[in-house]
Amino acid sequence: MKIVVLLKEVPDTWGDRTLDLETGLAARDASERVLDEIGERALEAALTYSEANEGTEVVVMTMASDAATASLRKGLAMGAHSAVQVTDDALRGADLGVTARVLAAALRRTGFDLVITGNLSTDGAGGVLPAMLAEHLGVPQATALSAVEITTDAVSGTRATDFGTASVTATLPAVISITEALPDARFANFKGIMAAKKKPFEVLSLADLDVDVDPASAPQSIMTAVAQKPPRQAGTKIVDEGDAGEKLAAFLLENRLA
Repeated sequence: MKIVVLLKEVPDTWGDRTLDLETGLAARDASERVLDEIGERALEAALTYSEANEGTEVVVMTMASDAATASLRKGLAMGAHSAVQVTDDALRGADLGVTARVLAAALRRTGFDLVITGNLSTDGAGGVLPAMLAEHLGVPQATALSAVEITTDAVSGTRATDFGTASVTATLPAVISITEALPDARFANFKGIMAAKKKPFEVLSLADLDVDVDPASAPQSIMTAVAQKPPRQAGTKIVDEGDAGEKLAAFLLENRLA
């Protein structure tokens, strides 16, 4: 079985997150670059299955600039067998539609039985990429799983709903996404870090994938304006002088909150 895990490099969640006010893109150099934790959890699920099932190949894949190479190698150090990085200057600022189309092309080229992703990234938080990938690839999807069980011909899991939980199953090949309910990822040890240097690492361009992302021929999101978030203003303070209830009710009515 071949499992492809999609990883993404994001600005450190504990660091500053800012937008470039000229381009509207995330200023990724404003803080340390790290692998998104939800992607690491997805990789842990794949590696756990691989260790228990001989002959399973785990591939890590990302679409990012050359600067993300070190982060992708972390996936190799954790235990993945090979890596694929899609990088091209034309992909700078790519929206979810373009990202899904390009990654789907890379997945077709690489081949897969199962694709595992996080349910949403901590920078964009779109949450729709797994479903878009499944649509492009023409395979079943099972998204936002809080528990996963993989067999040789199917994948199943549990998904939270408004009314409790639901059990879902998809035959392979398939695309699934997982939530933070899955176990934490393992740490890369020294042996893994050294072994990662010798593992296959393929770099692909748009030409390699035969994908055109020219805005004239592919629908893309258009940003019309971008501005810095205004400073947070102090809220209204109500002092209880025996009439706090009346003041609160008046405030709610005035601001159409009641």
